[in-house]
Amino acid sequence: MATIALVDDDENIITSVSIFLEGEGYHVRTYNDGASALSALLEDPPDLGVFDIKMPRMDGLELLRRLRQSSNLPVIFLTSKDDEFDEALGLNLGADDYISKPFSQRLLGERVKAVLRRVRPVDETEDAASLEPGDSKPIERGRLLLDPNRHACSWDGEPVRLTVTEFLILQALATRPGYVKSRDNLMDAAYDDQVYVDDRTIDSHIKRIRKKFREVDTSFDSIETLYGVGYRYKEV
Repeated sequence: MATIALVDDDENIITSVSIFLEGEGYHVRTYNDGASALSALLEDPPDLGVFDIKMPRMDGLELLRRLRQSSNLPVIFLTSKDDEFDEALGLNLGADDYISKPFSQRLLGERVKAVLRRVRPVDETEDAASLEPGDSKPIERGRLLLDPNRHACSWDGEPVRLTVTEFLILQALATRPGYVKSRDNLMDAAYDDQVYVDDRTIDSHIKRIRKKFREVDTSFDSIETLYGVGYRYKEV
């Protein structure tokens, strides 16, 4: 049973999310602010942290910053819709994903499962013949390799660390190279159908995906923009 640390100053979120995650089979530890969570998370690390960004005493960004000095704990941020700058900063600090409030619990559950699966120890003897029911085969598109089962990505053999949302967007593009995906198509691929995001959110994700690939390969240009239409993946 995986243990999840939920850190949020909103008692309603603490209660509702705890009930949901426990119903999904997780053990949940709760904290009302970053200061009270920090020492506990360092002394007895959980398997995953779900942090609100805006909290009293110590916000989620500062909590993650201090944790990263000695811990690789995977973290999902809960953010407000107007926190785009904070989201970018959180990802730069090493967050694994973020979800904007209000969010559906089903979406949170999917993100939690995806992040936990990605950080699961890799059995190097595992291959396509050993896939479990419901698993997907890796997607190879020239220099790109995507493993949907672990949400792992590499380019020319070099790992590219994507959030779950970024991975799902790239997977939607790479599944059918050359085909144009509208922003609505990419929203459907990456988000729960109960969550609305605007076009700018998808554009921001695409910008971050390109930036991460260009940190590995400065000439990366496999995601093409068709202005007024959407995006497509160009296989190299």
